[in-house]
Formats: sequence, structure tokens, C-alpha cells
Amino acid sequence: MRILGISAFYHDSAAALIVDGKIVAAAQEERFTRKKHDPNFPVTATRYCLAEAGIDARQLDYVVFYEKPFLKFERLLETYLAFAPRGFDSFRKAIPVWLKEKLFQKSVLRNHLAEIDDNVDWEAKLLFADHHQSHAASAFFASPFSEAAILTLDGVGEWTTTSAGYGREHTLDLTREINFPHSIGLLYSAFTYYTGFKVNSGEYKVMGLAPYGEPKYAQTILDHLIDLKEDGSFRLDLNYFDYCTGLTMTNDRFNALFGGAVRDPTEPLEQRHMDLAASVQRVTEEIVLRLARGLAQEGKSKNLCLAGGVALNCVANGKILRERHFERIWIQPAAGDAGGAVGAALAAYHQFAGQPRPAPAHDAMAGGYLGPSFSQTQIEQRLGQVGAVFATLESADLIPRTVEALIQQQAVGWFQGRMEFGPRALGARSILGDPRSPSMQRSLNLRVKFRESFRPFAPAVLRDDVADWFDLDSDSPYMQLVADVLPKRRRPVATGDEKLFGIERLNVPRSIVPAVTHVDYSARIQTVDADTNPRFYDLLTAFKAATGCPILVNTSFNVRGEPIVCTPEDAFRCFMGSDVDVLVIGNCFLKKEDQSESLKLDYKNAFEPD
Repeated sequence: MRILGISAFYHDSAAALIVDGKIVAAAQEERFTRKKHDPNFPVTATRYCLAEAGIDARQLDYVVFYEKPFLKFERLLETYLAFAPRGFDSFRKAIPVWLKEKLFQKSVLRNHLAEIDDNVDWEAKLLFADHHQSHAASAFFASPFSEAAILTLDGVGEWTTTSAGYGREHTLDLTREINFPHSIGLLYSAFTYYTGFKVNSGEYKVMGLAPYGEPKYAQTILDHLIDLKEDGSFRLDLNYFDYCTGLTMTNDRFNALFGGAVRDPTEPLEQRHMDLAASVQRVTEEIVLRLARGLAQEGKSKNLCLAGGVALNCVANGKILRERHFERIWIQPAAGDAGGAVGAALAAYHQFAGQPRPAPAHDAMAGGYLGPSFSQTQIEQRLGQVGAVFATLESADLIPRTVEALIQQQAVGWFQGRMEFGPRALGARSILGDPRSPSMQRSLNLRVKFRESFRPFAPAVLRDDVADWFDLDSDSPYMQLVADVLPKRRRPVATGDEKLFGIERLNVPRSIVPAVTHVDYSARIQTVDADTNPRFYDLLTAFKAATGCPILVNTSFNVRGEPIVCTPEDAFRCFMGSDVDVLVIGNCFLKKEDQSESLKLDYKNAFEPD
């Protein structure tokens, strides 16, 4: 049975294909169109999935959309009626779009699918899953567990913002939910907006900014914005928000409560903004922890699966793990809306078609490597066509040359195998660096990524060595858990440096791997083993042999505002438009100084800030 899952029309559109229950391909549309968070129907991603499986559209049994448009329209109408006449301007702008496109989304989907093949009876194949059903299916059915508790958290689907339940074998039962407008995701997005970052894009910046502040406003949030119960259920005070009927997330009452207007993105960050970030992060962690504890106390499972955009909050995930109410947790690597494409297809296969689930040995996401790959011949041809100068090395030479470049403090673009699915680069489309360098974090942010200097980088670490460096002794292949650097790997902070505040703390080395140690001694960890990414594993092993350090800085291969690179041409353009020193694609080794000056690009202002 062949089932195509689709998520589209909001942000991070994607396509995923499963064949007889196995995920064979998945990709976000943004990687092909080069438009970050592209919300449009994933025509190109769908074509890729079909090509990867070696089938044509007529061989599909079902196409499953990741949510139900009529329920979303119902929520829109009921919300505006509940708040009328307030918000009429927002209603007037939204309704024509819904009436023209979204209310009749079945015909819109049919028309888009006809672009792929207009000889297919698409209506006969088309199914719709609930938004949070898609999230839950992506979490449980793709997990390595035969049974588990499930928690999904995001901004909003049709009505649901938080759901909880249980999965067993090929069944899924969501037993509890919290509905719009009460939403942990929208609470976090309100502070994303208020601190001057983009909603649905900048939430991870707020998480990265939080350790620079103190949670001074956490009690204010709990006293005024949210009524949080012991079991994690909550209600927001909507008098402080404008997202139900307005065109902004917050209002003047919110501004007055927190002592100022919304930060303009061009304005400098102040200590107050860092304290706000720390505060909403602290409250979010408390909500998530209470929800997880409540599920654990029911005693139905020692396993927990997470999905939804809030499940990308790896700091909260790490705290769930450390509380040890669950023996094992698994977070869908594409936890946001893109992963809904995977979940919709899996939900159709197991729940609609009633197909059994194979006994899981590993998770079904294949390390996240579900996107396009390129043969060595294709790589060489494509690099030649764009005028790149490269050497083709044997594998035995490629790894030592790359290690040498890393030891020389060079930034290395690393392009190998199948592209990752989801927001994280996991060693297939990565920029790598030496974590022992005190200047690497700031240098990569400003010279290579062209982004804010406070943004942390993740350590990729050999699985066998993770417990010797971090307060973690479990798998974290998808960079979804935060843990502290062990005290034995830390460096004492000088007396004068202890008094620094905010961003001033950025350049104080705190461990022997300062480039991946955040200001609170934490790190967002990716564990690497030989099974899922053997070449990346070999590189880490060789770097350890040369330096004694089994860790590399791993950040996504892109610049600010650009999607992660997909093709060799994308990688070469990014290489020539940034201060990446070395590019390794397949067995091709490229040095910046060997390239023609005429091919250099100005990438610094090529993309809008994200």
C-alpha cells in the first residue's frame, strides 16, 4: 500500500510517502523552492517522493491531508462570533481568503495534485486527518515503542492546541485535549512577537536567548496571563492577547503589564527582553512538566512520545527526561507542521486502513535522512557546471583532510547522503567546526550564518562518549534534548566575569568545548552512531583520534533566512556567499582560495531575517 501525506497552506509545507508502512521519502517544499517556511502546496516535494520510491501518481492508494479545513473554518467563524463586534477588520480580511480557497480546499488540493498528473481520479484517493491526530501519529507510529503515552503541543490545529493519549501497536487513542484559544504555543509566540522576532520562526531564538536572562516575569505570567492547574491544564486570560480577532499577538494591556511597547526588530536587545525570554521559557517548562507528570501518574506506560511545534523546545524535553517519570521518551524530529505529512500518511495506513505495525527495532525516521541524495557522478557534473574547482579524493583521504581543516579552525560545509527531514541539520547538510575554539561560536554566527551572536550551536558527539562529556546517557539522534556539560569538562569563570550580565557573558569560555557550551552550561545534543550516518561517525571518530575530543560543532548548512541547502548547487552558492572555508560534497573537496573571485556572492543580505 502506497500513501502520500501532505501538509500545506500554513507554513512548512511538506510531502511524505510511505510504502507498506515504511517511510521511504519525506521533504519540505522550502528546500526545493528556496523560500523559507514555504506554505504552498508541495508540488516539488511530492514529485521527489514519487521519484524516490520509483512510482508514478497512479500507483498511489491514498493521499492524506494533515488537517480538516471545515473544522478550521468552524473555529474561525465561532471565534469571530464570540468576540464580535471586536475584530471585524481581521474578519473582513480573512473571510474572502477562506471562501475563495480554504473552505473549498478539497477542490484546491485536487487542482494542485492535477499538476503532478491530471489523469488520476484524485478525489477518490483523498483523505483528511485531524491536525493533532497527524501529530500524534507522527510521534507514536514512527517511534521505536510498541506502546507509549503521547503528548502533542502546538499553537493550534483545527480547535485543539494540546492533546494527550496512548498508542498501542497500530491503534491510537487521544483521550484529552485543550482547545483554542488556550494555547501554550500561542503564549510562547506572543512573547516571540513581543520581543521582536517572527512568529512561527523566531521561537527558537527566544529559547536561545532565555539563558542570558533571569525569569523575573515568570510569576507575573502565572498571576495574570495563565491559570495553570497541577495537572498541566490551563486557561489564558484573553484580555492580554489579540490573536483571536486582531492582526497582532498582543495588545496595549500586555504592553503595560511588561513595561513597554513591542520591540522593533531593528532595535537592540536589552536585558528586559532576555528576562522576558527566560520567564516565558520557565513557564513553558512548568506547563510541559506538569502535563508529562500527569500522564506518568496514570501509570499506563513508561514510554512517552512527543510532537507538535512546542516539542521542538529541547530544553523542556531535557527536563522531562531528567525527571525520570518516564523511562524513555521519543520526540518526532519533524515535530512541527512539516511532520504532519508523515503523521497523516501513517494515520491512514494504521487507523483508516487498519494495517498492522511491524515490531519496531529502531524508530521509523531513518535518522531523519529521508530527502534527496546525489551520486558521486552527479555531484561532479553539477559542480563542474557551476564552475567549481575541486579535488576528488578517496574516502581514506577525505576524512583526514577534513579533520585537518577543522583543527585549523576552518568552517567546513559538509554535504553527504540524503538530506534531513525537519528543522535540524544532522550531519548530512551541516556546517561543522572545532568545539574547542573559544571564538568559533561567535565567528560562525557573524561571519558564516550572518545571524545574532547569542545563538547557540549544538554538539554532535559520538554516542559511546556522550555520558563522558554531558549529563546524558541516552540516545539523542535528532538534537531534541538539552543537557549540561559535566563539571569535569567545565572551566572556572574568572571572578570579574561572574559579574557580567546578558550578552556580555557570551564570550566567557565555560568549558573545554566553549563553542557548544551555552551560558548556563547547557548544550543541545546530537548523538551519532555508525548505523544511521557512517561517514559522519567516521569523521567524529577521526577527529577524536587526532584531538581527544569526540565532538564537533554542528549547525545547519544555510545562512540566516535561507532554507537548509538541498542540492550541490545550493551548497556551492552558500559556500561562495559566506565565510565557509572548506566544502566537502560526497568525495569532492573544495577550498575557498581555489575558487574564482568572479563566483563570489554577497549572501549577507540575500535573504530576509528569519
